[in-house]
Amino acid sequence: QVQLAESGGGSVQSGGSLRLSCAVGGYTACMAWFRQAPGEEREGVATITRTGRTRYADSVKDRFTISQDNAKNTLYLQLNTLKPEDTAMYYCAADTRNENYLSLMKSRFKYWGQGTQVTVSS
Repeated sequence: QVQLAESGGGSVQSGGSLRLSCAVGGYTACMAWFRQAPGEEREGVATITRTGRTRYADSVKDRFTISQDNAKNTLYLQLNTLKPEDTAMYYCAADTRNENYLSLMKSRFKYWGQGTQVTVSS
């Protein structure tokens, strides 16, 4: 079992920044951030393996940065140059299988947090 708890969401103006955190309880092979806007499908934003390999969705590349502190058991997502279309509930996800498999598909991840809301105003 893996326990996940997100924090750090909030409301910012367009162009602003936020840092999301996810406290992790248990071993993980790969972790990710997803987001879901009202009426939309949940989409993968960024993922990182235990060894530090990363992958980003094209829509956030060069603006968002995923990182992890294994000593603190915490996953981060730095969100810069935020746009109104980044408004969504952001979820932390994890899986214990295959440290070498990078994917932004929902099916890759077994464990999910409750989410933290990010709202960007124009």
